[in-house]
Amino acid sequence: MRRTIVLVATMALTLLVASGLALVAGVGSATADSSVVGPGESIQKAINAADPGDTIVVRGVHHEDVIIRKDGIKLRGDDAVIEQPAKAGSPCSRAFRAEAICIAGDVNPQTGEITGQRVSDVSVSGFTIRGFQEGGQGDFPGFSIDVLYARDATVTGNRTIGNAGGGIDLALRSINTTITNNDVINNPNSQASGISVEDSSHTTIAKNVVRNTRVNTQAIRVTGATNTTIAGNDLIDSWIGVYNFDSPGTKILSNDMSRFGIIGTYVAGQKSTDAKVVGNNISGGPWGIFVTDVHGGSVVGNNVHDNCAGMFFEAFKAEPVGGFEVTGNTVKNNTQSCRAAQFGRTFSGIGIALLGARGMEVTANHLSGNVPSGPTRISGGVVVSTDLYSGGTTKPKNNSVIGNHFGRNKPDIFWDKSGTGNVFRANYCDTSVPSRLCK
Repeated sequence: MRRTIVLVATMALTLLVASGLALVAGVGSATADSSVVGPGESIQKAINAADPGDTIVVRGVHHEDVIIRKDGIKLRGDDAVIEQPAKAGSPCSRAFRAEAICIAGDVNPQTGEITGQRVSDVSVSGFTIRGFQEGGQGDFPGFSIDVLYARDATVTGNRTIGNAGGGIDLALRSINTTITNNDVINNPNSQASGISVEDSSHTTIAKNVVRNTRVNTQAIRVTGATNTTIAGNDLIDSWIGVYNFDSPGTKILSNDMSRFGIIGTYVAGQKSTDAKVVGNNISGGPWGIFVTDVHGGSVVGNNVHDNCAGMFFEAFKAEPVGGFEVTGNTVKNNTQSCRAAQFGRTFSGIGIALLGARGMEVTANHLSGNVPSGPTRISGGVVVSTDLYSGGTTKPKNNSVIGNHFGRNKPDIFWDKSGTGNVFRANYCDTSVPSRLCK
C-alpha cells in the first residue's frame, strides 16, 4: 500500500521552506498514505493490506462485516453503505451475531479473554449501516459498530438504521473512546441498546441522535464503567433515555430526552457515586429522573416537565438512597397519569419525591404546576415520606428542603411526618401538608 509521494522542487518552494514559511495548500504529508475501496471491492482486504496509520476511504454499497486490529487505521466512508453479508465473516459477527464493523485489540471476542495489547487510535466515520438482522452464531445481540479492548478510538458521523441489534458498543476495558455525531435510528432489538458502554473508562458520548429503540432498551446504557461523559445527545422514543448502573463519575450533561417509555435518566447501583445530572431537558414519560441504591451526586439545572413524576429518589428495601444535591432545577407540569396496569403503580402530579431518602439537599428549585390528573397515593411539588409504593420501611431522615420557589402544586410540599432531622425552611410556597411547612 505504501506509495512514494513525489514533490517537484522549484526555486520558489526551496526559498519558502528555507525561510520557515508554511505551505497553505497543495502539499500532502509523506506519511499520510491512503487507499480507496470502491463498490464490489473488499474492505477487509484493504484493512489487511494497510499499514498502521493508513487511511482507507470506502465508497458505494458493500455486503461485508470487518474487523480492525491495527493501530492508527482510519476507516472513512464517503457515501458508503454496509449491509449484512450472506455469511458472517468477522470473529465479532460469529461471537455476537451480525456486526458490521468491529475494532478489537488482542482479545477473543467469543470468550472475552484478553491476550495482549489494546488496539490504539482507530477511527471509523461516515458509514451508513443498515439491514443487519440476527444472523451469526453468538448468544448475544450484535452491534453495528463494536469497540473491544481499544485505546483512543473514535466513532463519529455514522448512521445505523433499521438493524436488529444495537447501534454502537464499547466494552472490555476500552479507554478514552469518543463516540460523537452518530445517528442510531429504529434499532428495535429488545436486548441491545442504542449506545452501550461496559467495563470501560474515560468515554465521551456527545451530540448523537438515538431514536426509536423503545421496547425494553436504553438509548444510552452505561454499566460497570468509570468517568463517562454523556453530553448534548438527542434521545427520542426510547424505553430509558440514559441508564447508569454501578458506574462512578458519570456526567450526564445537557441532553434532550423525550417521549421515553419509562424513565428519562436512571441512576442506580452503589458504585454509581459522584454522578452528575446537569442541564438536561427531560419530558414526556412516566419518571423524568429516577435514582435508587446510590449515595452521593448532584442533580442541577435540569428542566423536567410533562411527566407523571419529575424526580424520584426512592429507597427500596436494602437499597438506600441519599446524599444528593438537588438544586436550581425547573420541575413543572408533571401532570400526566400513570397507571399500575402498565407501570406497576399508579401516580401523577409529583415534582420531586424523597421516598425514604436520607441526607438530601433540595434547594433553590422552581416547582410549579405539579398537579395530578388521575389517581395517585401522593402528589406535590416536593414529597418527603416513606415509600408508599414498594412497601419500604426506611424513613426519610436529615433531608433539607430550603429556599425553593413553588407555585400551583397540589400541595407545594407534602411530608408524611415520618423520620427525623428533616428541615423545611425559607421556601416560597402557599400550601403544605402539614400546613406549617410554608411558614
